[in-house]
Amino acid sequence: MTIVGHFINGEARSDSERTQDVYNPSTGEVSKQVALASKETVEEAIAAAQAAFPAWRNTPVGKRAAVMFRFKALLEQNADKICQLIGDEHGKICHDAAGELQRGIENVEYACGVGELLKGEHSKNAGPQIDSWSEFQPLGVVTGITPFNFPAMVPLWMYPMAIACGNTFVLKPSERDPSSTLFIASLLKEAGLPDGVMNVVNGDKVAVDTLLEDKRVQAVSFVGSTHIAEYIYTTATANGKRCQALGGAKNHAIVMPDADLDNAVNQLLGAAFGSSGERCMALSVAVAVGDATADALITKMSEGMKALKAGEASDKSNDFGPVITRAHQQKVVGYIDSAEKDGATIAVDGREVSVSGYEDGFFVGATLIDNVTTDMVSYKEEIFGPVLQVIRVDTMEEAMALINEHEYGNGTCIFTRDGEAARYFSDNIQVGMVGINVPLPVPVSYQSFGGWKRSLFGDLYAYGPDAVKFYTRRKTITQRWPSSGVREGVNFSFPS
Repeated sequence: MTIVGHFINGEARSDSERTQDVYNPSTGEVSKQVALASKETVEEAIAAAQAAFPAWRNTPVGKRAAVMFRFKALLEQNADKICQLIGDEHGKICHDAAGELQRGIENVEYACGVGELLKGEHSKNAGPQIDSWSEFQPLGVVTGITPFNFPAMVPLWMYPMAIACGNTFVLKPSERDPSSTLFIASLLKEAGLPDGVMNVVNGDKVAVDTLLEDKRVQAVSFVGSTHIAEYIYTTATANGKRCQALGGAKNHAIVMPDADLDNAVNQLLGAAFGSSGERCMALSVAVAVGDATADALITKMSEGMKALKAGEASDKSNDFGPVITRAHQQKVVGYIDSAEKDGATIAVDGREVSVSGYEDGFFVGATLIDNVTTDMVSYKEEIFGPVLQVIRVDTMEEAMALINEHEYGNGTCIFTRDGEAARYFSDNIQVGMVGINVPLPVPVSYQSFGGWKRSLFGDLYAYGPDAVKFYTRRKTITQRWPSSGVREGVNFSFPS
């Protein structure tokens, strides 16, 4: 049985005293095992990053950017292999994996321009013969803790910019699908990154707690569920670290009576069921304004869902694959059961889906649930599966109120032809990322990604301009060289 290890100081490493099975979700079979790092192994990775920091910090920014340019090219050259590794361990269909990788590559492209982003500010003659300027200096050793659902993209939100800014990095990816992340890290070495600047440790809570508590680690970036995000943020900040922790979501789409319903249905099909709904930006609730809108939406969605095809990752004709584990499959089915028990109507039932040749895979079929109410458990909690729930309301104001009252505020959208309604919605909705006839409003790499309320703990968003702020700290220098022979007397007044 292959054991997936770690990448420390430029070398593959494995401490196999503790291991965990890695499954192929399409077949339900164990495909390999992953080594779970001991506290000592994580500390070794931190030490390697700390030792590499002084030289990397002082590497000219143009040379750091050159590594990112070569890294981008290697990601593109190895895209097929990366997508296969994602599919084998996550179950994501190859075309979806390719989209994930491309969005990650876009963040590498942004990091290639780091020289422009780190220029700082300069003021000549801020006072008599006094110049003042600011610099953006790296923090030191920083870390990222990333989820299973985007094993390529989410790490690429973090370490390219962190490294380009002059930091060194220790990444703790998900132990459920570690291989693509490790392979991508090896491409950084091939791109010319010095040993120790990028390190990867696979592990569980032992690894996470070591990273959160070690005083050498200066900053922590996390993406995952809300209860873990809150723990990460609380523990990291208690240990004096800078932290951004992105948590869960319950993303709503308002469907107005004037919407282009055919277009809205097509958008909802992809946004709700793509990647089996295992996206923090997945649309999981459609809020239909008016019973006539809801009835038409249910009819058109039910018809469109007949053509959806679940299956294994390498078949491009499949629309989405399995969920990540047997336990998660049962959890998603449990939420559907709960909604039905609470009085909702199962319009399209995916609980008994079976994929020919992959009967033991962790599949859940696309599911549509009507007549959902806000007091149902299935509404309140994040399902993270291929399930779209429909809530019926009478007005747009009522739709917005239930979105604003929800504990999560990650993403939302509205389908409408009314510009006035769209503007009012975008101005007043209490959500961090908003789409107007765009179902997955994920910002481009030169914007920044993050939600509101309990979808984000911390002050700064992920990637984009906020990443530069998160992975650097400002130093302001004030300087004067007095004219030859001129010396000032003592002055006890505050300088002005």
